[in-house]
Amino acid sequence: MSIIYLLLAISILVALVFLIAFIISVKKGQYDDTYTPSVRMLFEDELVPTNVEEKPNSTEIKSSTVKN
Repeated sequence: MSIIYLLLAISILVALVFLIAFIISVKKGQYDDTYTPSVRMLFEDELVPTNVEEKPNSTEIKSSTVKN
């Protein structure tokens, strides 16, 4: 039974070590993405309508699809 307590203590210690290592690496910028911003201009953006008339309102769509 005492081996279970020992293994439990060791597993908690190992988990704490990994948690501390993760926190340190995040603070040092290990997971900052430096590649995506440099290639973002190569991806196509969605076209956003400039006029209000190009994009119908949701009420116009509902009234035109509802039949009496």
